[in-house]
Amino acid sequence: MVSISSRFRVALAGWAVLAMTALWPHMVMASGSADTAARNKRVVTEAFDRWAAGGTTFFTDLLAPGVVWTVEGSGPNAATHRGRDALMERAVRPLAARLSEPIKPVSTRIWADGDHVIVNWDGVARARDGLAYTNRYVWIMHMKDDKAIEVNAFLDLARFDDVLRRVPAAP
Repeated sequence: MVSISSRFRVALAGWAVLAMTALWPHMVMASGSADTAARNKRVVTEAFDRWAAGGTTFFTDLLAPGVVWTVEGSGPNAATHRGRDALMERAVRPLAARLSEPIKPVSTRIWADGDHVIVNWDGVARARDGLAYTNRYVWIMHMKDDKAIEVNAFLDLARFDDVLRRVPAAP
């Protein structure tokens, strides 16, 4: 049997403490990141659940007033909107004015990693001309204090643009 000297035990314990000290910030960060991701996923999931149930406060619930929202792609409605009010005025309200019912999110899938949440969802509604409006969206959100501060939105802009061209806005 090999006996371990007390001096070796002290040195080994010292190295263990040193290793834990070096690794601790990373362990805490990983745990904090997982906690942050879980919280952000819950916040976004609850906002989508309220919207799907007929809620009308989705954008104020989820977006920071100063959000930077970029509609990715090309065409007349691909743009960066600085601020929730600008987004509502230039993108949300023009579409809503051409629909006979609000868009309802269906088939929502949500992933989170730290401060970022990705939502893949299908939206369905009926346009004022009676035709269906359906679109598939992917939103990549950077969250801070339970609000999205930056969003990159991907969607079929041809469908979005078609409704804006085809259907006159409600008076």
